[in-house]
Amino acid sequence: MSSSPLPTIDDVARVALVSRQTVSNAINSPSIVKPQTLERVNRAIAELGYRPHASARRLRTRKSSTIGIRLDPATNGISGAVLDRFLHALTEQADRRGLRVLLFTAESPEEEIMQFRRLRDGADVDAFVLTSTFYDDPRTTWLIDNGHPFVTFGRPWGADDMNDNRRPWVDVDGYSGLFDATVHQLHNGHTRVAYIGWPSPSGTGDDRRRGWWDAMIQESGLNTAELAALEVAVTDAVSQGEAAMVELLARPGSVDAVVCASDSLALGAILASSGSVPVSGYDNTPTASALGFTSVEQPLDDVAHAVLDLLGETAGESRHRLIEPRLVARDGQWLARTLGS
Repeated sequence: MSSSPLPTIDDVARVALVSRQTVSNAINSPSIVKPQTLERVNRAIAELGYRPHASARRLRTRKSSTIGIRLDPATNGISGAVLDRFLHALTEQADRRGLRVLLFTAESPEEEIMQFRRLRDGADVDAFVLTSTFYDDPRTTWLIDNGHPFVTFGRPWGADDMNDNRRPWVDVDGYSGLFDATVHQLHNGHTRVAYIGWPSPSGTGDDRRRGWWDAMIQESGLNTAELAALEVAVTDAVSQGEAAMVELLARPGSVDAVVCASDSLALGAILASSGSVPVSGYDNTPTASALGFTSVEQPLDDVAHAVLDLLGETAGESRHRLIEPRLVARDGQWLARTLGS
């Protein structure tokens, strides 16, 4: 059975009752098309499922319609899945906008900058999306100095986050996520809510820790000395979360509940306590869902949408987006029974 031919620009013009040139203008220069006509053309495009020919558009505009993004090295498979999910969301949404995503690898920021230079010189990409931002990130400085468009998933730690439009970014509010997770434990009757996070300085980690700290200061009734005894900083791994929980349980005073900077740390804490202490994670990975513990979900579809919007906006507009996470509360009873048996 032969498949139906793909719709053409002439088909769109016929359905919209306009000229072929008007359809071209609607696609490439919509600002010069009357709103009523533009609406009619867009309706015809949606009805027919028409997609502009990417190769022709690239020749005409001298743009690649391609976004470059580094494929992060494989991690422990739990919290590292977040960037994989973001990459899928970005690719799917870019495709709907007629854009492509080009993946490349790099082992260090310096090597990533070398890739920027190579892709720029070859006119292979129009813009970059950066992940895993950190304090004084040299990648953003290089892109600014060389006039290449970019957006970061993660704030430009160490820079003027809110006012420097040269560093456009999208981030999920980790402070809010940990604040809500901590308040959730406190409202469930737990007073001594501990925190397992990452060593400072860590832009993302420090932000999440502040959420826990401020919630505890406001609602727990504990003083700063008591709070200092309720936190442990370790690297992000299940084994490290387990060791941190063992350390907390060995300290003087009880631990009523724990909030963690990641699901990896949360899983380790749960294993160390045999599920006897309520534990919250961060990222709402499939591990959190499968094992039934509370976690903070990053709305990665919203992040991808905001990244693509910023790539298409002008420099005069606000160049940052801070997106609210969502607490996914679970009782963890099945896991507690399983580990306690």
